[in-house]
Amino acid sequence: MAQPTNEPHPHEPHAEGLSSRLNWLRAGVLGANDGIVSTAGLVVGVAAATTTTSAILTAGVAGLSAGAISMAVGEYVSVSTQRDSERALLAKEAREIEEEPETELEELAGIYAAKGLTPETARKVAAELTAHDAFTAHAEAELGLDPEALTNPWQAAASSAVSFTLGALLPLLAILLPPVHLRIPVTFVAVLIALALTGSVSARLGGSDRNRAVLRVVAGGALAMAVTYGIGQLAGLSGI
Repeated sequence: MAQPTNEPHPHEPHAEGLSSRLNWLRAGVLGANDGIVSTAGLVVGVAAATTTTSAILTAGVAGLSAGAISMAVGEYVSVSTQRDSERALLAKEAREIEEEPETELEELAGIYAAKGLTPETARKVAAELTAHDAFTAHAEAELGLDPEALTNPWQAAASSAVSFTLGALLPLLAILLPPVHLRIPVTFVAVLIALALTGSVSARLGGSDRNRAVLRVVAGGALAMAVTYGIGQLAGLSGI
């Protein structure tokens, strides 16, 4: 006979871990999408101006490297700022719990009462949670933060750099591997298929309309490549 557990469905993902994983996955999909579009636009533009493989490769690798570093630095700065704000809020909450425990207890009870509990039940729940771990109880109820699971800027930076790099590799390989006369058509097709996939995944993660999301990213990517292709053609014709 199976042993009872504290969770009704122990194998189901629940709010804390699931939300965190979905956020990281969504960020990874968006980073890959950025890598695809920016690198595709760059290499298509260069390929429209010249058929020299070394020039295309140099531009593609430079764009990939600069983009990955830029994404990593931007994500690190952004998440570090968020983490500093979270720490400041937690420190303020810790001071308030220490200096005004009764006021904080009433505040916690009020939060649970606002969620639908009777005042008596809300007070009892608040008292029990406070006795168990007042700081965590207040952080989660008032701030929506888990003190043990704050955002990690290094992890965010690495995730962004890796996802951007993986996305950027697709158009770079697509432009280099085919014969010269097929480079641009193959890259266009490969990039649009990849963008349709990332748009579909992003829509599924965000719970939005898939067709609209796919159309948006595919149209954006096609426009970026068309513009850079035109600029490359002009540059090639003018001998720049």
